[in-house]
Amino acid sequence: MFFIINIQTRSKQLIIRLLKVSGTRKNVNMLYKKIKFNTMNKQTISEKKAGIVPEKWVWVFSLAIVLFTFNSCSQSKPLATAHPSQYEYTTIAGSEAGHLDGPGNKALLYSPEGITVDSKGNLFVTEYRTSIVRKISPDGTVSVLAGKAMELGDTDAKGAAARFSRPHGLVAVGDSVMYVCDMKNFTIRKVLYDGTVTTFAGISGEEGSLDGYRTKSTFSQTEAIAVNSKGDLFVADSYNFTIRKISANGMVSTLAGVAKKPGYADGTGADALFNKPLGIAIDGNDNIYIADCDYDGEGGGNCLIRKITPGGKVTTFAGIPKSPGHKDGNRKKAQFDRPVGITVTSDGIIYLADTEADLIRKIDKKGNVTTIGGTYLEEKFADGMGSEARFADPQSIVVDKNGILYIADTFNNRIRKGTKK
Repeated sequence: MFFIINIQTRSKQLIIRLLKVSGTRKNVNMLYKKIKFNTMNKQTISEKKAGIVPEKWVWVFSLAIVLFTFNSCSQSKPLATAHPSQYEYTTIAGSEAGHLDGPGNKALLYSPEGITVDSKGNLFVTEYRTSIVRKISPDGTVSVLAGKAMELGDTDAKGAAARFSRPHGLVAVGDSVMYVCDMKNFTIRKVLYDGTVTTFAGISGEEGSLDGYRTKSTFSQTEAIAVNSKGDLFVADSYNFTIRKISANGMVSTLAGVAKKPGYADGTGADALFNKPLGIAIDGNDNIYIADCDYDGEGGGNCLIRKITPGGKVTTFAGIPKSPGHKDGNRKKAQFDRPVGITVTSDGIIYLADTEADLIRKIDKKGNVTTIGGTYLEEKFADGMGSEARFADPQSIVVDKNGILYIADTFNNRIRKGTKK
């Protein structure tokens, strides 16, 4: 049985949100379904599990749905037109899902999830599904730097002989090396610009939270990594719900959070809790910013941007705890919908890939949050200015020295470029 829980009109679209109720007498499965119709009558559907609830609550919830729907239909008002954005978005590589090297307009990618840029304008991209690292040169040429498409493993080697297992975040350091979160191997891999791959930290196949020297430490599905001015690496150890530090001397420590204890709490070190840290970025003063959300779990986790000072103190920088949504304005009152990607300029301007929302967001130095790309929950593809552009679960974003944004537009299988006009 489907219940209508919301009907909403947007420019050239009718969006209907439904809830499907099924299952046994004791436990009723509730499935959230979002249906979008455009003027061409094409239909796209996305589904999210809403969880399992006791049967008695279904009828309470059903009554609330009916009342809410009646109220929404009788009091609906046209949505306000957003202020035009100053960013233009174009595609620099990719189209349909596939695997093909060559010029950006002909190259094919499959599920790009991590992206980083060096000082010369080289882009490096991880493909989660194919388990490879791609390179996009400044002239737009796409090539495979390391790994072999669709062949998973943990082999340390050069180029196509190396293997990864579902790589995600990565960071370029010194225009000569990058560090890659090799999620399903539970390791951090080091990749030279010639394609040579070695295991830098963690033990392949051994999941854990052990601190110590980098080759004897253990991790649990790391998703993002960043470097500070001293050469220390910081890792979003996502499934441990912690932030780990790999010092320049090779020692691994837990900077904040408690292993395997998800939650929400500000504080220093083990007094702080995350659920779950998926993105990480560091500004010119070595402040760390964390995209703290649960992309795969029910409810979205904390849906916050957290800040960690060089001294290790964790505070909530932006967002409302456990309140996913889309609201611009003052950072303390803004809402985000499972942001995964985060990047920051040296002087503290933050850009977000607000993944579930299908948006690009900005937090300026005064703490104002604005939407600078995409339209909320319109998961599709389009190049264009600001709200005219469309994204599909963008999972990573990086800003170069000139302020140009590069986005791993994951479900569109594209790398996008955002230029301020």
